[in-house]
Amino acid sequence: MKIKLAENIKFYRLQAGMTQEELANLLNGKRSLVCNYERGYSIPDVYTICRLAKIFDVTLDELVEPTDEN
Repeated sequence: MKIKLAENIKFYRLQAGMTQEELANLLNGKRSLVCNYERGYSIPDVYTICRLAKIFDVTLDELVEPTDEN
């Protein structure tokens, strides 16, 4: 799941037309945090996963599960 979550975070960020810096600002974090999420070096906690789903306007299932689109 870790790798798919990382891929999905990047996919939905790019689909939203956001930079890593912009997403980091929405999460009150640093760009390196988003970079680590997208590379699979770290896993966001449950609270952050919920925030990401809200930011991307997707369900939790769409964020953590593979989709046909990606």
